[in-house]
Amino acid sequence: MRSVREIFKSKEYLLDEPEVEKLIKYCEELQDEIVEFKFQKTNNKELAMLDMLKEVIKGCNEIEKELIEHERFGYEAPDYEATISNLKNYIYSRCRDEKIWLE
Repeated sequence: MRSVREIFKSKEYLLDEPEVEKLIKYCEELQDEIVEFKFQKTNNKELAMLDMLKEVIKGCNEIEKELIEHERFGYEAPDYEATISNLKNYIYSRCRDEKIWLE
């Protein structure tokens, strides 16, 4: 499964278009529904954790790619503070939704 950033890599300016934003939101909702369906099908929190970890790793890989591009081509550096904040929010949100208690 390809990420939004991968799909729009050569035309990132399109990400700001209202129609594209709606499409991204719709895709995210579908991804959530797929994960929920998988969880209901197996009733297994391990699957939910595995899916969450895969998404986290995919996000980390994207940031690493951005850093390499920044160093190689002088593109804008990744915003690590926002990335870390988004990552934490994602993890806590998924854990809350899946009733997985980390603390």
